[in-house]
Amino acid sequence: MSRQREADKAGQKTVALVLGSGGARGYAHIGVIEELEARGYRVVAISGCSMGALVGGVYAAGKLAAYRDWVCQLDYFDVLRLVDVTWSPMGAMKASKVMDKLDHLIGDTLIEDLAIPVTTVATDLTRQREVWFQDGPLLEAIRASIAVPGVITPVHRGDQVLVDGGLLNPLPIIPTVSAQADFVLAVNVTAHSPRPVTLEELLPPEEAAQEQARETSRDAGGVDFNHWIDGVRGAARRLLDGFGNHDEADTADKSEMEEAMEGGRRQWGRMDMVLASFDITQAALAKYKVAGYPPDVLIEVPKTVCGAYEFHRAEALISLGRHLAGEALDRFEGHVDHGGGGPSILLEAPAEKSQEGE
Repeated sequence: MSRQREADKAGQKTVALVLGSGGARGYAHIGVIEELEARGYRVVAISGCSMGALVGGVYAAGKLAAYRDWVCQLDYFDVLRLVDVTWSPMGAMKASKVMDKLDHLIGDTLIEDLAIPVTTVATDLTRQREVWFQDGPLLEAIRASIAVPGVITPVHRGDQVLVDGGLLNPLPIIPTVSAQADFVLAVNVTAHSPRPVTLEELLPPEEAAQEQARETSRDAGGVDFNHWIDGVRGAARRLLDGFGNHDEADTADKSEMEEAMEGGRRQWGRMDMVLASFDITQAALAKYKVAGYPPDVLIEVPKTVCGAYEFHRAEALISLGRHLAGEALDRFEGHVDHGGGGPSILLEAPAEKSQEGE
């Protein structure tokens, strides 16, 4: 609280932050926050979905630096070891290993106790509507918001079946409309681009060269992350269904895993199809949300910069977020037209607010 009073006395400009969904691309949110802090802005409200809910919640809990240090140390195989395959028909992964790490960072923190008001957005499949978490356990809110349908198992709460908020609202601007802030800044990390844009194209030359060197090193290992996951899931399903005897299952598993881990041309697997479809849907929905409630500053990360589950590229994606935020804030501070600030029009009924016992 003392920090907030000091900030007020110093006349810091305040910002309401909207952090969108988009898997690994959501690491860019960290860079955006770092750039805001470097310029002396104070975040007074956060609304987040999926990876945006995770980053926003961890930041509001005061643990973003520790989280950043952890994800930047993850290499290709560290990320693979975090994949906890499940035999559940409701998703390929449980995300329990990632949640265990978050538990160590933020523990039993309640949303209402955070220094910054936070809204995380999930989707209730039962009622087919948004659910806003504005109180209760922060971990539960994050876990519900990141549950990509068919990929990460949902959260069951009463008669609710909660999955990724990006299914309905990948860029939740509405919760920030009433915030007492000087401006609203939204970060869309599933932006559509007329042509595929690579991460290296958007980074400054020196950082692009560093990321290219890292990618060359990864490619030399001959492992494709998305197909590795798909191979693991296929093997688990065959074992669950009891196809063949033990030796035959081992042989089949090895064959599929080898195919999944082959380098060379990209092949589309089940996981690729689910994630790519989800990305396309989110990109279209995000445009709709921006049209209804244009933020004062909009930062867009093309969805083609990396795959949704390339979590081993944290360092470059954080740098990209900071770079794009710097450009956007330069335009905003220089009073250059940034495409926002138009009149707001209510496009949908208010979302259902999370309550205990629902």
